Amino acid sequence: MNDAEKLEKEKVYKKTLLVLFIWILFFAGIIGYGIYWLFFDCARFKQELIAESTSPQGTYTVKAYVSDAGATTSYTVFGELVFNHEKRKPKKIYWQYRESEANIYWSDDDTVSINGVTLNVPDETYDDRDNE
Repeated sequence: MNDAEKLEKEKVYKKTLLVLFIWILFFAGIIGYGIYWLFFDCARFKQELIAESTSPQGTYTVKAYVSDAGATTSYTVFGELVFNHEKRKPKKIYWQYRESEANIYWSDDDTVSINGVTLNVPDETYDDRDNE
């Protein structure tokens, strides 16, 4: 085998590896987005706003949504904390499966109770899936 043939084989090998790498990245991106959408994208759970309450000093607002994923699942209440005086994304603070209502009460500007679960915002969260 002469040098020209070796260089040609090496070029084909590098191109094949590059194409393979690009396809792997493409499929990894699709799978990564699917996992994000399935487990972390809270926007798909915001179907119907059922309650909203602002803290006594107006620092936070809690918005509660009910989500119905279909005939094979029960209702879920999803609560998010909105920062009224800061430019921050809303934070998921409450998740309760088999619930369709949200009763929100503020004890003070940093303590909220949602359906009997008391949280010190913005640090604490409640997710009933963690208790199973």
